[in-house]
Formats: sequence, C-alpha cells, structure tokens
Amino acid sequence: MAAWTWRFEKADGTEVQPAVEPEEFTTQGDAESWIGEQWQALADGGADQVRLFEDTTEIYGPMSLHPAD
Repeated sequence: MAAWTWRFEKADGTEVQPAVEPEEFTTQGDAESWIGEQWQALADGGADQVRLFEDTTEIYGPMSLHPAD
C-alpha cells in the first residue's frame, strides 16, 4: 500500500521540521484534508511550502502555505 507524506520546506527548499507532526496517510485525499486543516499552524511554525509524495515519488509541489496577495 502506498504511503502519502508531506515534505515541509522553507522558501529556498530547505527541509524543516513541521510545527504539527503529520501522520502517514493512506490516500491522497486524507493527506490533502490534513494539510487543509493544518496549513496555518504549519506556516506559523516556520514552514513556507510543502511537497506531496506517494512513497518516494513527488506528486506535486512546492505548494506555498502563504495566502496569495
């Protein structure tokens, strides 16, 4: 079974520890629902962007955690 995980980064792509520890998600929808609920706390905790992975394959990113101007 695939594992869906988030990578948390600064704006320059440097990996950072998330302010909210994610679980390991079994579906893309679960992972996206979680980020939808937690993005503000993650951004406040120092993450600027995230990337979504299915096992070791990057699905998309970087996706900013900051609202568009």
